[in-house]
Amino acid sequence: MSLSPLYEPQSGVLTVQYEPNEKTVLLENPPRFTWIPAQLEHDRYVLQIAQSETFEPAETQTVQPIPYNLYTPDAALNAGTYYWRYALLEEDGEQTAWSCIRRFEVPADLPETPLPSRATRYAEVSVQHPRLWLQASEVEAFRAELTTDPSYCEFDVFFEKSVKPWIERDLIAEPLHYPGNKRVAKLWRQMYMDTQEVLYAVRHLAVAGKLLNNATLLDRAKTWLLNISTWDIKGTTSRDYNDEASFRMAGAIAWGYDWLYDQLSEDERKHIRHVLLERTRQIAQHVIEHSKIHHVPFDSHAVRSLSSVLVPCCIVLLQEEPEVQEWLDYTLEYYACLYSPWGGPDGGWAEGPMYWTTGMAFVTEAMNLLKKYTGINFYKRPFFAKTGDFPLYAFSPDTLRASFGDQSTLGDPVSLKTGFNIRQFAGVTGNGLYQWYFERVRETDTDSEMKFYNYGWWDFRFDEMVYRHDYPQVEAIAPTDANIQSVKWFRDIDWVAFHSNMADPERHIMLLTKSSKYGSVSHSHGDQNGFLLHAYGEPLAIESGYYVAFSSTMHMNWRRQTRSTNNILIDGLGQYAEKNKVLNMAANGFVEIAEQRKGYGYSRANATAAYQEYVPYLERYVRELYFFGTYVVVVDHIDLAQSGTVDWLFQTLYEMKLNGQTFKVQGHKADMDGRFVYCSSGELELTQHQSFTDIDQSEIEGLPPHYHLKARTQSSRSHRIATLLVPIKHGEPKYVSYFMDDQGFDVHIYFTEDGITNRVEVPKAY
Repeated sequence: MSLSPLYEPQSGVLTVQYEPNEKTVLLENPPRFTWIPAQLEHDRYVLQIAQSETFEPAETQTVQPIPYNLYTPDAALNAGTYYWRYALLEEDGEQTAWSCIRRFEVPADLPETPLPSRATRYAEVSVQHPRLWLQASEVEAFRAELTTDPSYCEFDVFFEKSVKPWIERDLIAEPLHYPGNKRVAKLWRQMYMDTQEVLYAVRHLAVAGKLLNNATLLDRAKTWLLNISTWDIKGTTSRDYNDEASFRMAGAIAWGYDWLYDQLSEDERKHIRHVLLERTRQIAQHVIEHSKIHHVPFDSHAVRSLSSVLVPCCIVLLQEEPEVQEWLDYTLEYYACLYSPWGGPDGGWAEGPMYWTTGMAFVTEAMNLLKKYTGINFYKRPFFAKTGDFPLYAFSPDTLRASFGDQSTLGDPVSLKTGFNIRQFAGVTGNGLYQWYFERVRETDTDSEMKFYNYGWWDFRFDEMVYRHDYPQVEAIAPTDANIQSVKWFRDIDWVAFHSNMADPERHIMLLTKSSKYGSVSHSHGDQNGFLLHAYGEPLAIESGYYVAFSSTMHMNWRRQTRSTNNILIDGLGQYAEKNKVLNMAANGFVEIAEQRKGYGYSRANATAAYQEYVPYLERYVRELYFFGTYVVVVDHIDLAQSGTVDWLFQTLYEMKLNGQTFKVQGHKADMDGRFVYCSSGELELTQHQSFTDIDQSEIEGLPPHYHLKARTQSSRSHRIATLLVPIKHGEPKYVSYFMDDQGFDVHIYFTEDGITNRVEVPKAY
């Protein structure tokens, strides 16, 4: 009998890919298998892995049923050549024809990161409560420590600042609907602040009451829990109405049910289980059935909800509500196979450092809960071993406004929570550079605990107590030339960071650039080939604008657009950065090379595709960056199919002094001399303005302006522009001299500082 044909759709820019294949370079063992679903729902698969292309039975591993289009084996493979194929399992128990066969290589000595099978992964878990953070035996041990040392794991600080406020505090009322049920940013934020406070009240009173065996605290925690359990499951704190509020509500109820289990009557348990199950189901259905992040993984909130909701809620309800095991299995399989969609083995995060902070805050909490409850340790995966490098290099602790993407902390020091996150990876990896980062941030970000992006998201005293109990204190190691890369290329996201003197905030110079395959999707912007410059404690080249709220006019019409960046416009047009995710991903770039050369760092990036939606006649846009440690040279190559003008853009906090082909930034700690040393089409026309156009001005009322340089070329089909940027520390005047040799087909530009001369070669435009 012939088998039914298998539908094998072609993968796209937004979908998972067919992996592994002949081009795949494996970085962990076993490999992760992914494919495009053969049908839209109710799909189950059989997978075969063999060392023979003919799939001889004696050397073929067959796995079935696999419920989704992804699979992580439960054991590592021996080094060698392998083949794999899959088929769809049909409702009558038969299977379709096999997929095409794909080959892959397993190198020796890779980190081994198998995922226990569904049949065994919960074999050793406890059915007792609590299950979140401390298990029942650990509660007794912690309580014993407190009898001799009330400051054990800084419990005294946690109790004073994070428990006491909720003892007498009035219960929080259920949030009201938006006027006319139309979202208002201020009310949306207040809703999730209210529910975050609910989480604090329930979790902290319950944990402290249990650890101290204090009936008063336990009764108060129970009062809070029973109150929020009466809120409308489908109301203002539902997933569809305000997902941020729903995440917090589910978390609060999970922690309360888990830690107050012995205080609840059977009827109370039954009611709270029902409420928690329904709230968890809302999230699970959205993630698995609607967002389908196992098909299309680029949904920031859906991916985060695995950590903030499905992990704690499913752990708490496991073996008490049968359907939650399927949701927890899905979550573990996603973490094992597809996480993180925003980066890879270099540890990058394409959405930028603030969304790295948010993502890591919740995923590390989830990793810790899973490790303690199930024994599954996802920290062994390559991404987690390296992702602490991302803030270290791309969000250095002394910098301001010096990173790409959406940032709720824009203009503030590096967030303390970023420091707490990287300290978590210090505990996991033992990396002293990460501990140094944490300690530096803790010194500088001293007054931000009550700002919405901290208070509305996490509690540092609780974090501190948990970390000190679970992880060792790591000795800090300061950055030096020996342990820091002067040019750090995150190949997984195509960001490049250049640094000199990272350990000294007064002398540190950081240049950051990107040209990423992620384009402007999600929290990324239309800024491929853009750059940022921070020097001597001063943000000099920034992405301009303010973070008002996601989808505000400032966000959509300015911050996401190329005109807010240090980049170029072609005939006044920039990169695609609207709401079509397909076009967002198509508006991409890539770094061709980034390396340390003798005496300087160098990168070359190509953002041609980023402009194609609006400038289809652009044939090539390549930007080279030369980082000489104390100054920067930017060389732009633009080729068009028809004549056009180029606007060279520069953004800064301060009004600039323009003079001929120069622009000067005068900051509080440092200045910057900018100079167009060469332009193939002749002199540029320099202008500056301080307005943010096409936005609702009420969104930024009372906020200082930013200044925007536009240097316009003459019309031509090809443009070559070389720009010199020289940061100058106050009290240390200097300049970089230059001259040109333009014999032949190239322009050779020589730059000299303190007797040291460097040459930059610019091909002429013809």
